[in-house]
Amino acid sequence: MKEKLKQLVENLQNELKTCEKEADVLNVKSKYIGKNSEINTFLSSLKDMTPEEKKINGPLLNQMKKELEELVEKKLEDLNNADHITFDETKPIERIHGSLHPITIVSKEVTDILKRMGFTVVAGPEMESEYYNFEALNIPKTHPARDMQDTYWLDNGLLLRTHTSPNQVRAMQNYGAPIRICAPGRCFRNEDVDACHENTFFQLEGMVIDKNISISNLIYVMESLLKEIFQKDVRVRLRPGFFPFTEPSFELDCSCLICGGTGCPTCKNSGWLELCPCGMIHPNVLRMSNIDPNVYTGFAFGLGLTRLAMMKYKIGDIRVLNNGDLRELKNFELE
Repeated sequence: MKEKLKQLVENLQNELKTCEKEADVLNVKSKYIGKNSEINTFLSSLKDMTPEEKKINGPLLNQMKKELEELVEKKLEDLNNADHITFDETKPIERIHGSLHPITIVSKEVTDILKRMGFTVVAGPEMESEYYNFEALNIPKTHPARDMQDTYWLDNGLLLRTHTSPNQVRAMQNYGAPIRICAPGRCFRNEDVDACHENTFFQLEGMVIDKNISISNLIYVMESLLKEIFQKDVRVRLRPGFFPFTEPSFELDCSCLICGGTGCPTCKNSGWLELCPCGMIHPNVLRMSNIDPNVYTGFAFGLGLTRLAMMKYKIGDIRVLNNGDLRELKNFELE
């Protein structure tokens, strides 16, 4: 044990030499003296030792922990004193390239693909009215779908939009039919956070309205879109679903690209990831925006940009995307 502790001290000293900021020192401190550190593991093992072993190892461990703490404190003191030294203008400046968030990258890729298909990119407010978020999408106050959306209501009577679908309504009101739009944006729901759910996430709403639009048009657009995004054929499946603003409604799943379809926490061990609720636009939604359902039909889809980014870059936990850790962006640095 004595040799292991000696090596532990040497390792700490070596890591402290590379620390240039207080945060770096505190990270090293957590590693070597924190709750899950090796020195604490040694201390926890004292209870299983014989009285003779405790008599030898107890003082040794306490002394070593004290030495580790003193080394850390000394480094913090040195850094604090260095802060008062005059700025060295001759020291080379490290140039760090900026980076884009993976969701930003995926959002641009998707909108670029859809623009080539003739879609127009539109946007809408994140703080929405009850009318645009629910009522104009065939979700009256008594509809159970409202409970499923776990809405964040605001004191001013508005709400944080639970989906990007309000952009459908605004686009139909502004432009009428025929129309072909997509609308990327941030959404909010009071979700229990886990590996594949967050209370803040990104979607992309897509909508096509014209004469003689059918489900086959929807399937073609979705398959073409996913194939271009992933640069390979992606297995997809349609499951019957229910959404008040589409009839018929479907859930479009893609084979989990993180585990290859074998099952993992991200896909809840199913091998499939729910990616895109979609369907044919409900006649009531068309009527609410003054479009005649006897003349025009259309389809709509809500593509999960957050989950799409996870699939594309094989990010196994959705919380990585919202944790604010700049180190996570190193893989996406700009050239």
